[in-house]
Amino acid sequence: MSTISLHDTHNHDSHDDHGHHKETFLTKYVFSQDHKMIAKQFLITGIIMAVIAMGLSILFRIQLAWPDKSFPLLETFLGKWAEGGRIKPDFYLALVTIHGTIMVFFVLTAGLSGTFSNLLIPLQIGARDMASPFLNMLSYWFFFTACVIMMSSFFIQTGPASAGWTVYPPLSALPTAISGSGLGMTLWLISMVLFVASSLMGGINYVSTILNMRTKGMDLWKMPLTIWAFFLTAVLGILSFPVLVAGVVLLVFDRSFGTSFYLSDIVMGTQVLPNEGGSPILWQHLFWFLGHPEVYIVIMPAMGLSSEIMSVNSRKPIFGYHAMIYSLIGITILSFIVWGHHMFVTGMNPLLGGVFMITTLIIAVPSAVKTFNWLATLWRGNIRFTPAMLFAIGMVSFFISGGLTGIFLGNASLDINLHDTYFVIAHFHLVMGSAAIFGMLAGVYHYFPKMFGRLMSSKLGYLHFWITFICAYLVFFPLHFLGLDGVPRRYYAFTEFEFMQKWVTVNILVTWSAIIAAMAQVAFLFNFFYSIFKGKVSSQNPWGANTLEWTTPVERLHGNWPGEIPTVYRWPYDYSKPGAEEDFIPQTVPFSQTMSSNMPHDFEGNAEAERIQREWEEKEEAAGRTKLD
Repeated sequence: MSTISLHDTHNHDSHDDHGHHKETFLTKYVFSQDHKMIAKQFLITGIIMAVIAMGLSILFRIQLAWPDKSFPLLETFLGKWAEGGRIKPDFYLALVTIHGTIMVFFVLTAGLSGTFSNLLIPLQIGARDMASPFLNMLSYWFFFTACVIMMSSFFIQTGPASAGWTVYPPLSALPTAISGSGLGMTLWLISMVLFVASSLMGGINYVSTILNMRTKGMDLWKMPLTIWAFFLTAVLGILSFPVLVAGVVLLVFDRSFGTSFYLSDIVMGTQVLPNEGGSPILWQHLFWFLGHPEVYIVIMPAMGLSSEIMSVNSRKPIFGYHAMIYSLIGITILSFIVWGHHMFVTGMNPLLGGVFMITTLIIAVPSAVKTFNWLATLWRGNIRFTPAMLFAIGMVSFFISGGLTGIFLGNASLDINLHDTYFVIAHFHLVMGSAAIFGMLAGVYHYFPKMFGRLMSSKLGYLHFWITFICAYLVFFPLHFLGLDGVPRRYYAFTEFEFMQKWVTVNILVTWSAIIAAMAQVAFLFNFFYSIFKGKVSSQNPWGANTLEWTTPVERLHGNWPGEIPTVYRWPYDYSKPGAEEDFIPQTVPFSQTMSSNMPHDFEGNAEAERIQREWEEKEEAAGRTKLD
């Protein structure tokens, strides 16, 4: 068996030139083509957008908790949108709309995938950079422009888009329907087209890089689960996001050119509009054909990150590596044939509803496989409770508790009663919102040393985790009971109907919990930005991990490895192997250096390697030593 041989699958000289060219501030920090810097840009932009979205949620939670009170401070900040210290109903809907849009698309899609796909794909597969660094840079700037345009809608006369984050027609199709249907909706649509362009540029880059630029020895079955998750997430985005653009183009035609794709038999005031033949249900089909894959575009990167972090910090191989990959593939395929469960109340054919119900319940199977494998990885592990590990375990907790309620909503007969109630809010904020956010935070704490060369404070990390974890459950779990009682979502006040008034006290609890959770994020923000400059300097491999990114130097280097790219010999989860000298064996260590811990399945049918291993074992036996001595 050969010893380790270093080799480079790419032209080393062309990449190493980056180290010799004098970089300006603009080329290094602003218009950088280095995937690591672009990852930081996505992350910090995502954090800023998350803070904005959190602020919007606090505003509308205050309205729900104390609907009859006035807060003069609100008028100071919001002006005409909160005259007399009370948020106006139309602005309340705008807050809900922009909060949902920012969180789903700008934070949980671009912030999560954009950060960690950019950071980890070249590092973990052994590549100098992305397949197209220029396209990678463009994907960030399209995303940034989309964020700016979306936020600019707060500063126009008619205010931001106001139709819910799903922007259903006719509110979104008629510019004169309400104030938020005008210029604010136009800006929303432009922003989303730019965002989709960013996602497509990123996704094509990720897929091309993973398929074409892996280092020697890095076959598909030696890739970490993070790479599998990013790869399948990119495939989902490439196939589903164009459908949203098609829907948006038709919406623009209805808004500006008098067509009737989504409009028919509309009366505004006393005027009957001429639109005929369209259907708002068409928008729902186009939107949710993206919208349900979008759920998995959000959660799959969090799954991959949590799998990696749990294996590293349990000091155990990931349980069921192949089953984890097949379940990701199963989720990817099934996610395209379940969108109709968002539309059970649209009057669809009951037979079609039954088909969507069955596929929805089937997609729970690969999700359950992943959950079982995470729990089995944790079982009897030598667990290190780092902040990253706690957030990864928290992700599993939210995925289980939120996922179980998805079974209710996936059942057509139950969903008809629960649809558009707070039960739906509770479900997707746990299974998608909280779980994905916790997976993202786990990734931030775990890979902070790789991004910035320093460590975040563990004490602040623990404080951040426990307050956020407890408050997230206090915010979202009680909402299930409001939904079971029939309380509808997006209502401006719970005092309009007598049966809802008893829930005002619960809303006060939820709002205070949300405010405390928001304060906990201040600890994270301080920890994050302070540690960038003043944190403890990290070693090259602070967590004792096996994957390739921890073989690169701590200092920033465009091209990742100063010399040749290392060759990969083994899968990424060789932790705590019997007979090994240490409890981890990096992927770059050849089997010839770990004879005492090699297992028959390690060689993947390589007859030559098996022969050498067998000869070594025979010599050891002849010398009176056993393999595990």
